[in-house]
Amino acid sequence: MSDSPDPPEPQRSDVAAPAPTGDYDEAGVPTFEHVRDKIEGRYATAIGATELAEETAAGRSIAQQQADRDAAVRERLEQIRRSVRDQQ
Repeated sequence: MSDSPDPPEPQRSDVAAPAPTGDYDEAGVPTFEHVRDKIEGRYATAIGATELAEETAAGRSIAQQQADRDAAVRERLEQIRRSVRDQQ
């Protein structure tokens, strides 16, 4: 019997770890399909978040402000075009 407080070293297995399935190859690199699915998922989440934000009162207010600005820009552009035509 040994008076050594050290636990025995675990035995090392020479069996290779099972190859990852599906999303990664044997080298641990994600597959093209996995990356594409992640990108598509993030895109769908962003689109959904945008749609939800637009449905809030603040989102509608911002959309209305943008529409008002766009209308003012179109009107100002038309005024400039009329003034240029009148000067010619």
